Amino acid sequence: MKFGGTSIADGKKIRHVAKLLKDYHEEGNQIVAVTSALGGVTDGLFNNAIEASRKGKVSHVKEFMVDLAKKHYDAISDAIDDEKIIDETVEQIDTRIDELEKALIGICYLGELTPRSIDYISSYGERLAVPIVSGAIRSLGIRSKALTGGEAGIVTTDEYGNARPLERTYGQIKQTLSQLIEDHVPVVTGFIAESENGIITTLGRGGSDFSAAMIGASLNADEIWLWKEVHGIMTSDPKIVPNAKPIPQISYIEAMELSYFGAKVLHPRTIEPAIKHGIPVRVKNTFDINFEGTLIVADQRPSESVVKAVTLIRNVTTINISGAGMVGTIGTAARVFSILADAGVNIIMISQSSSEANLSFVVEDSDLDDAIEALRSVMHNDVIRDVVHNKDVCVIAVVGAGMDGIPGVAGRVFNAIGQKMINVIMISQGSSQHNISFVVSEKDAVPAIQLLNREFELGTDPSGE
Repeated sequence: MKFGGTSIADGKKIRHVAKLLKDYHEEGNQIVAVTSALGGVTDGLFNNAIEASRKGKVSHVKEFMVDLAKKHYDAISDAIDDEKIIDETVEQIDTRIDELEKALIGICYLGELTPRSIDYISSYGERLAVPIVSGAIRSLGIRSKALTGGEAGIVTTDEYGNARPLERTYGQIKQTLSQLIEDHVPVVTGFIAESENGIITTLGRGGSDFSAAMIGASLNADEIWLWKEVHGIMTSDPKIVPNAKPIPQISYIEAMELSYFGAKVLHPRTIEPAIKHGIPVRVKNTFDINFEGTLIVADQRPSESVVKAVTLIRNVTTINISGAGMVGTIGTAARVFSILADAGVNIIMISQSSSEANLSFVVEDSDLDDAIEALRSVMHNDVIRDVVHNKDVCVIAVVGAGMDGIPGVAGRVFNAIGQKMINVIMISQGSSQHNISFVVSEKDAVPAIQLLNREFELGTDPSGE
């Protein structure tokens, strides 16, 4: 069971989570809890590390540490009611606060922040949270032990900020936790692990889900549960479509498509271990525990309306490269994408005209400058003549296993969009036919999402049916 930052935002919510774990444990379930940092802590750590490297003000570090310590002391006070356990937990928090303060002050004096340092600093969010969650469980009479990801057995490459687990991780987790779960509820830090040399690494933002999936796969769990503040995976973002509804069941491939195309409920890599080991993943609401949530399984069950969900990616830019010399020139696309890969630019979607005179693709806004600079290196020849970009766009993805082999789905999508005079800038559809993605102007994105939800009847009606 993995709990996100919203689920353990403060001491009262941690107490709620501890009671939830106690109830499931007493029903005879063997459970491992994986926890994120308290709400907002990881962002605070990252921002203060950057400020320390740029401004070097020790006084600012000390102020931040006072506030951070108080946030966790308050959480302890609200989450734990056993004085002995409170004292033990405070002692652990004090030790880690002291370590963190020394590291941040060191960054002040050095004036630099390496990827390894960022991983070390940002790991403290989870490392401060797990003693409190574990302490809250113990205060309810259930045995519990707090572990870092490294202590649990997660060993990774040393790609700081986006480390990859090594294959032996699964065996090590099983060895560490299989006996412990018989009479304990272990609480493991999400998001962080260790390299082969014992150096702290992180799995990327949102990687707590990934940690939980690896642990579940290692222990051959019946299910992997991701506790969120929502009722499951929704047909659309409820902020855009107020009558969006939870999807009761979805396939691994559909969930991967949705997570890649902007749905923030799942980390894109989360379900890789689940797929490999055939373990269902369930997304549930921490604050409405009786609601079944969304079950993610191997089966691709088409919905009656064919489409399962419509999602939106903001903060993206289209780039179009063109030139008559591109026509029939072998290796142009390969060269372009190799250069972008070397620049660390991730390409979200691709489209090429049949004439081969144009090649369009979408990148995140944060990658735009690097992409343009990289492309300039191939503009001096006679092949590519022009590179233009458009930042005022969004990507919309229509996802559903039921689209595979059903004629007319694309027609319905673009007919609905066209009737409202919404211009489609770029289109991409994979051969799997599980998703149709396209680009529209930013001003048209929300109306397009709402139109498609009505077209494919993805929301509840006013009566709630």
